[in-house]
Amino acid sequence: MQVLTTARALELPDWLVFSGAVYQRVLNHLTGRDADYGIRDYDLGYFDPADISYEAEDLVIRRVAAAFDSPLKEMVEVRNQARVHVWFEGKFGEPYAPLTRTAEALTRFVSPLFAVGVRLEPDDALTIEAPFGLEDLFSMTLRRNPHRPTNGFPRTAASATARWPELVVAN
Repeated sequence: MQVLTTARALELPDWLVFSGAVYQRVLNHLTGRDADYGIRDYDLGYFDPADISYEAEDLVIRRVAAAFDSPLKEMVEVRNQARVHVWFEGKFGEPYAPLTRTAEALTRFVSPLFAVGVRLEPDDALTIEAPFGLEDLFSMTLRRNPHRPTNGFPRTAASATARWPELVVAN
């Protein structure tokens, strides 16, 4: 909640906290593990197509870091989803078409189990973005994203099942 509350106060455009910050806490709850087990970072995405330069994103990264105390200062990783297509292929070797909003990034995650994002609204309501639904997450089923062919799924599945052996890997 601290990450969500601070992110809300930053008023970034079209922001979501997503990925491990969300699904790992659910898996930890379902398996009786400590809430922080396995969490290395908190992914905070926002969407600002006005300036997709690294310099503009770096200003936001610095602003976000200044809003948190340690250890969250080092754990919150913020990225402008409007510029992911600029660097993704160079880093991961797969093409990545430009996005139109932050929640669209979830449709490209390796597995539907990971594709969940949340935002804390001004009235304290949670907006949950889950383009594939929540069934895989709550049934602890790890399967390939049917819309994203990738060679990275076996590596991702091995890493996830090493931390949560209760996961069922479906092909």
